Amino acid sequence: MAPDIDTATPLHVLDNPVWAALNGPSAAFAEAGPRGLAARYVADTSPFVALADPEDPESWADLAELAGPGATVWITGLPTPPPGWTTENSIPGVQLDGGAVRAETAPEAVLLGPADVPEMLELVGLTKPGPFARRTVELGTYLGIRHEGRLVAMAGERMRPPGWSEISAVCTHPEHRGQGLAGRLIRAVAASIRERGDRPFLHAAADNTGAVALYESMGFTLRRRPYFLGVRTPDAPDAAA
Repeated sequence: MAPDIDTATPLHVLDNPVWAALNGPSAAFAEAGPRGLAARYVADTSPFVALADPEDPESWADLAELAGPGATVWITGLPTPPPGWTTENSIPGVQLDGGAVRAETAPEAVLLGPADVPEMLELVGLTKPGPFARRTVELGTYLGIRHEGRLVAMAGERMRPPGWSEISAVCTHPEHRGQGLAGRLIRAVAASIRERGDRPFLHAAADNTGAVALYESMGFTLRRRPYFLGVRTPDAPDAAA
């Protein structure tokens, strides 16, 4: 499927957001391939990898060396893996621009950190908002709402391309849905993003229509339709060359 952008225009950082983030504001969390044409987040932060140029076989070869033979990695965008690679998962997604979203603080929200990770992982395991690991909280600001001491909703930041910050891990405990908690946290995270001069954006699975409808009602607008691909590197390193 072709992207919902004008491919005749120069590439935007959000066309390859993981690469832009790992070679920019999130460089402290990056591991680069031996040729400098591929990169990934360090362990336990995010499963995503990136290519300098998804059309360049050398970038794929560099990623194969970085990840190792027979490894499964996740990449976002509209890439076509070369021969020798196996696509194990293909999830249609949407990328939404939050430039028009009203940002405002949420007085009831609390800042989450490493000490809160066990509860955050428990909430993520229950609600399945997308990848979240032990060190994901280090990637940006994470806010939560507690009820009687228990974490019942959270949202935070993941990819940070120059000038942009992705709102991620938006989730609410099933017993506390319908109270507007997710919306309040999204606006609060957006406020934090705007304070440092960045613009919010987010990704969602295209079939998560309820979440997409919420985001659009808040002012997020569709920018493009990427895929989230789980791809397996070739078993033999020379098969990627």
